[in-house]
Formats: sequence, C-alpha cells, structure tokens
Amino acid sequence: MDTLSYKTISANKATVEKGWVIVDAENQIVGRLTSEIAKILRGKHKPSYTPNVDCGDNVIVINADKIRFTGKKLTDKVYTRHTGYPGGQRFATPREVLSKNPRGVVEAAVKGMLPKNRLGRRLFTNLHVYAGTEHPHVAQQPKEIKF
Repeated sequence: MDTLSYKTISANKATVEKGWVIVDAENQIVGRLTSEIAKILRGKHKPSYTPNVDCGDNVIVINADKIRFTGKKLTDKVYTRHTGYPGGQRFATPREVLSKNPRGVVEAAVKGMLPKNRLGRRLFTNLHVYAGTEHPHVAQQPKEIKF
C-alpha cells in the first residue's frame, strides 16, 4: 500500500458552515453557561473543528440580566479594570456591573475563555448578548439550545 486510504480534512474560511444559535441565560449559572458558549463560538462541537480557523457558530444570548451566581460571588467577586491613567485602577462587583451594563458579565466571562490573539478577537464578534428577550436576529432563524 503506497498511499494512505484517508486524508485529514482541515476547514478553511471558504468551507466552514456557520450557523446561528440562541441561548436563554435565565436562571443559568455564569461559568457553566459561558464555557458552553465559548465552545460553540470556537467550533469545538463540530467534527470539522480546526484550531486556527473561525469555524464556530454565531451565538445570541438573551435574558443576560437574569443570570445567576453561586455562593456569595454576586457581592464578593471583583472585576478589575484600568483607565490607562496613573492611579486609574477601578473595581466593580458583579451586582454593580449587572445594574450598569447587564451584558457585561456574560461578555467578560466568554472573552476570558477565548484565545488571547487575533482569532479570539474575531471569534468574540460572533457573540451577541441582549438583556431582555428581544433581539434583531430573527431573520437568521437561530436554533435554540438548552444546557
């Protein structure tokens, strides 16, 4: 036998089939939900997964303001950011973030689970988070996924 009887198929931008998925975050635990969302964004649920290609689906998250934390994380966990100026370090709890920007908690959690490179920044653009049940992506006919 001179040749292999199989070939490894690598997906590329032209051959990837991207779909739309909708996830309801109501009463879901932040970490458990966002890790599944990150897998879908990355494309790891598909048999044609290729690590260096954006082969994941577009994910719509609704009811992001009704997401749940376990334990005392709602008041004890701290998000840290920096303004870029000297002494510009700012701290916020999830309760403060949810009151100002309900999407912020889900977006921060998913972004932290994606690769820290060009591909990760590209994958993050496939995430669409909304505080309520309304979203403008009805025309894409997203499939609902339950975790």
